[in-house]
Amino acid sequence: MRVALFLLLLLAIAAVPGSLVPQRTSDPNGVVKYRKDNPELAQFLDSIQAFDVYTSVWFSSIYLLLFLSLIGCVIPRTLHHLKALRTPPPKTPARLERLAGFTTVDAPESDAATAIDSARALLRKSGYRVRLFEGPHLSVSAERGYLRETGNLVFHTALIGVLASVAIGGGFTYTGQKVVVEGQPFVNVLSDYSSFKPGRFFDESMLPPFRMVLDDFSVQYELENLNAYGFPTDFTADVSIYAPGEAVSRGAVKVNEPLAVLGSDVFLLGNGYAPRITVADGDGNVAFTDIVPFLPQDANLTSIGFIKAPDALPEQVGMIGFFYPTAAELPTGALTSSFPDLLNPVLALNVYTGDLGIDDGVARSVYALDIDGMTQVAGGDSGAAAIRLRPGETAQLPNGLGTVTFEDARSGSPETANGNRDSVLRFATFDLTHDPSRAWVLGFALLAVGGLLTSLFVPRRRVWVRAIEQENGGIRLEYAGLARGDDPALDTAVADFAARHTAGLKS
Repeated sequence: MRVALFLLLLLAIAAVPGSLVPQRTSDPNGVVKYRKDNPELAQFLDSIQAFDVYTSVWFSSIYLLLFLSLIGCVIPRTLHHLKALRTPPPKTPARLERLAGFTTVDAPESDAATAIDSARALLRKSGYRVRLFEGPHLSVSAERGYLRETGNLVFHTALIGVLASVAIGGGFTYTGQKVVVEGQPFVNVLSDYSSFKPGRFFDESMLPPFRMVLDDFSVQYELENLNAYGFPTDFTADVSIYAPGEAVSRGAVKVNEPLAVLGSDVFLLGNGYAPRITVADGDGNVAFTDIVPFLPQDANLTSIGFIKAPDALPEQVGMIGFFYPTAAELPTGALTSSFPDLLNPVLALNVYTGDLGIDDGVARSVYALDIDGMTQVAGGDSGAAAIRLRPGETAQLPNGLGTVTFEDARSGSPETANGNRDSVLRFATFDLTHDPSRAWVLGFALLAVGGLLTSLFVPRRRVWVRAIEQENGGIRLEYAGLARGDDPALDTAVADFAARHTAGLKS
């Protein structure tokens, strides 16, 4: 048990690094950012598996040793407990006056056999196992509280169950993230995830077939409390679920309120804006048109996004865009967002030409643009101002490279009362998690709590009653108890039993 407790403490300490540095399983983007900001330290941390703490060799070793230690603790204790359950209560001690709660009562009108039979019956009714002893004086030995050790064993066995459930169930667990724009679908196949973390025993056939469409994403902002003005108070992603052979189901995903879909839970992780951008090249051909998710950079959703037009002629074009939901100009002339909602949306674009580096067959992130070797032709130190667009506007690219259009999501629809608020689509980042071990972990955890409470509140006691015949007739009854461990209520329990017993004899 000491070894198990030491390993449990060691496991808790070993889990600390998992909260100090980002983990690949829960925050892969955080790991990338950490490596970029701290390249040398990140290299060392990666070498000791600090970005994969909970699947690292050292954490798994402690976990396995704790598992084996608990088994080695529970098995011999269980055998000993089973043996104790078959062992009758011990013989009545010769000198009861040395024990706790010692009490004597004279019963001049009773005989020893009647008094001891009555004590035995009352003790059995109180849940004691009893055993009679004749000897020089009739006595009864009683014992109760084996449920205390049973609860203790249940607690430790349940801990083993929790560890086993997490270890085995974790192999069949998978979690994936997907960025979904309003009106667009997500299909639950491996290739449609933005990132995916499978368990050791995962197989693609485990993914249930369904399609999820983000119908609408809405945000409520605080508008009355000036100290929290603009703070989001509620996020709601309304989705539709399409599954083969089933009717379309609709639901809402909120922060900390996941949606259950065919054995998986859909969590809402983040959100932002996704402008639709069209780039036409110098020959008038559409080289790029797509909805581009822009990543929020601050609380007012100033966001950054990247546009790549590899088919543009005569040169490939890349852009770094900054989106301001409610654009405001600083004294320096730079733009910022003063509110997270779409009150005055503006898109600013820095334009680059040259090789985008995506024709060499090497995968490139859609959330980055490698400008090494490229020429900046708009924004920055290029000598030309960055392009600024509002929804529905088109601007000429420098040097006859073509045009760029910030499409209005309301195109073809009449003006609404929401004004700008419908002009740019929003996206939501979902986390889909499947964990078959949760029910088992919950069951074992409840069992562990029940066993712990039982071991804490059920006392282990022994009680003896002896009847000593007096020379002048009648008997003297002696009562005493003994506790296994701390039992501050033992004296009271013995006195209460003596009072109930003698009262029954008189009646």
